[in-house]
Amino acid sequence: MRGGRMFPDFLPIDIQKLTAADAIALAQTIQREPVDTPLADTPIPTAFVQQGDGEPPILLLHGFDSSVLEFRRLFPLLAAKTQTWAMDLLGFGFTDRIHSPAFDPGAIKLHLYSFWRQRIGRPIVLVGASMGGAAAIDFVLTYPDCVEKLVLIDAAGFATAPAIGKLMMPPLDGWATAFLRSPKVRRQISQKAYCDRSFVTPDAELCAALHLQLPNWKEALIAFTQSGGYGFLSQKIAQIHHSTLILWGRQDKILRQKDASRFEQVIANSQLIWMPDCGHMPHLEKPQLSAQHILEFLGD
Repeated sequence: MRGGRMFPDFLPIDIQKLTAADAIALAQTIQREPVDTPLADTPIPTAFVQQGDGEPPILLLHGFDSSVLEFRRLFPLLAAKTQTWAMDLLGFGFTDRIHSPAFDPGAIKLHLYSFWRQRIGRPIVLVGASMGGAAAIDFVLTYPDCVEKLVLIDAAGFATAPAIGKLMMPPLDGWATAFLRSPKVRRQISQKAYCDRSFVTPDAELCAALHLQLPNWKEALIAFTQSGGYGFLSQKIAQIHHSTLILWGRQDKILRQKDASRFEQVIANSQLIWMPDCGHMPHLEKPQLSAQHILEFLGD
């Protein structure tokens, strides 16, 4: 454990700068354990948190260039009612980026399945936020028996591949990742993601950037972006047959409002709930209301 407050040793030293109780509490419980995958000869150290008891288990998937710390407010509310997991997807967060040769959606899905099989091993309620929503859709379409219900929070899926992918070639790739690493740029993105900009605190900015200090952040981000991300999903979403809850911030300025309605239209067994006074991340702006809707959905 790291000195001062007790944190796992694999977390960056700047973790000691956290002051918000919810962020500190979740960070102190992050584990990193090896997961055997078909991707590499050696297991991939994978970061996750797990708390609570009860059925069905919930698994939370974070958004693009994020980590489990994204769920610092929602996670404890769900864990108080049922077994709850959150994990860092391959190439992101505090999951190891050294051992895997690939960081595309296919590799992310194989890694996610390997984690589910070795750690959970029974049907889950899969919750995906933003890019994590696209990862959840890709997973449920390939491994439908692993998922009991699906929750999409301001999810990607209908969005096209990011234009920045065209820049991910030397030397532009280095410039692009340097741009994304900039504290000023990350602050501007955060301000756009929230309806209430008072949520963009120094602690929130630190939570959103700590994983950048781990090895191969740049290389993994370039590889994922070059792959085209989840731009291939839009024509497959109608194949989802699981009961699906769609939570969407009324003031989302990152993804289009019409995508929320489109999800509801093409997923046969779905319901859309608009989250008032929320931007792109209802689980951070309105965690109690988000938890309430998810837990009610579990009980339906």
